[in-house]
Formats: sequence, C-alpha cells, structure tokens
Amino acid sequence: MFDRTAVVAIGGNSLIKDAAHQSTRDQYLAAQQTCRHIVGMMADGWRIVITHGNGPQVGFVLRRSELAAGEVPEEPLDVCGANTQGAIGYALQQNLRNELGMRGIAADAVTLICQTEVAADDAAFQNPSKPIGEFMTAEQAERRRREGWHLIEDANRGWRRVVPSPRPLRLVELSSVRRLIDCGAVVIAAGGGGIPVVADEAGALRGVEAVIDKDLASAMFATQIGADLFVIATAVPQVALNFGTPRQRWVDKLTLAEAKHYLAEGSHFANGSMAPKIQAVITYLEGGGKEALITAPTDLERAVAGQTGTRVVPA
Repeated sequence: MFDRTAVVAIGGNSLIKDAAHQSTRDQYLAAQQTCRHIVGMMADGWRIVITHGNGPQVGFVLRRSELAAGEVPEEPLDVCGANTQGAIGYALQQNLRNELGMRGIAADAVTLICQTEVAADDAAFQNPSKPIGEFMTAEQAERRRREGWHLIEDANRGWRRVVPSPRPLRLVELSSVRRLIDCGAVVIAAGGGGIPVVADEAGALRGVEAVIDKDLASAMFATQIGADLFVIATAVPQVALNFGTPRQRWVDKLTLAEAKHYLAEGSHFANGSMAPKIQAVITYLEGGGKEALITAPTDLERAVAGQTGTRVVPA
C-alpha cells in the first residue's frame, strides 16, 4: 500500500493555537486536526514517520516542577524531555489510530521514546544559549545561579535559564524505528529532537541538561532512514523572502543553492523561527535527501499535491 516514505516534523507550537488554547485537551484537539491530514497522506500511498517539537510543553513541565519543588523533587531536563515525548506521542498515537480506523486503513501507530547522542565535547556545552522555562526575578535567578544554572537577562521581562543546544550525532533507537517502519507502523519518534545523551568510553549513555534543535534532529533522522520526502509542518503555509517587510514574497520552490544563498544573506529568515528550518532542509538535502517541503499542518495534503507550501529540491 505504501510505496514512499515521508518524515513529517510537527512543531510543538503548532499544538498550541493561541494563549487561550494551551490546555492538554486543546493540544489533543490540535493534534487531532493534524492527524487527519497525515492520514490523508497515507491514503495517497505515503508511509509516514512523525517527529515533533516540545518547546512549550517542556516549559510547562519545568514550571510545574518549579512550583511543586517544596513538595516533591524537581525533574531534570532530560526527564522533562522524556515526559513530553510520551504525552505528545500519546495524543498523536491515539488520534492516528482513531482516524486510521475511520478510514479503514490497516496500520498501527507507535510512539517510541528516543535518545539522541551528542558529543560530550560539543562547543555548545561551553556556551549555553537556548532559553527555556519561565522568567525569574533577580532574587530567583541568583538562587538558581548558586545551584549551577546559566541565566540571561531580558531587560523587560526578567531572567531565564539557558542550556546548551549541541548538534545531534545519531538516534540511538534508529534500528528499532526501522523495524517498526518495516512492519507497516506509523512511527512517532525523536520527539523534541530526542533526549540528549552522551556516551562514555565504554559506550554507556547518560542524559545531559541540553536541548536539541528539533528540525535539525529530524533532518538527520530523515536522512538516516532514507526518506523520500522531509516535511516541516509549521505556523505558515509557505516560506517567505523578506519576511515581515513591505517586500515580503511567498515562495513556491527553492533549489538547495538558493536556500543556502538566502539563508546566508541573513535578512530573510528569523533566527529561532524559519532560519533553523531552512538550515534543517539544507542539511537533509546535502545528506542525499530527495525533496523537502515546508507548510502548515492543515495544508499537508494540498502541499504534497503541489497546491501550496514551499518545496526545496537539490537542483
């Protein structure tokens, strides 16, 4: 039934429509809408592997942990990542199963808690730069600093914790993902970029306090499983050049060379928003990927059919 493989990377923010819809139920319903379009791709013959972001969700878990610190032990960041992989995976897995059943498509949906190995000597560990969690007062920040946290100040909103964002090297559970794909399952894997771990000389793993870029990890993952298509589902239907300016222009198609050129110019794609997505697409194509697509979750089927979205191709 399935003759092509697509990795679909869903943004963690895409599960939260606005400030009034942040509850677990709201996120479940947002996942439900996205899953309808993913199963629509399956009905057209695509074998699907799903990755997802978890930035806002990790922030919620961290905040709950901070508020409950006087009653129960706080959770370390790697455990927060595992927590959100399970919770988001559950929402996607259940919605996929329900939608597959309604359409009469015989396929299982499986969530795999995944670890991503990073280098212990990655320079990012010496330069923590990824803000996470809630804003703090100067007094709260000073207490956390004494506990070993790295913090940055936002002049208008207070202090935030920053953690390293090392480059992903490999998905530890890759062979298990491949076996599940071969069994015909829809696999939900590498959530949040995977739980960051480092290996000692004997190969034993341990979690580290870091955050891996979800899009970059998804690109690595898509390359390693030989995906025919790498899709980044985000908040906009297409990529725009000169975004947010009077000269803004939506783009239907880019070559790899054009994507690299526009990214290098620095004025088209915002850091922390579209820039890392373009970099992830470049990484995938330079690794031998065939085609990438950036679009909104609700436009997945139309974008795959060439009716919207931005396609990025090798040449």
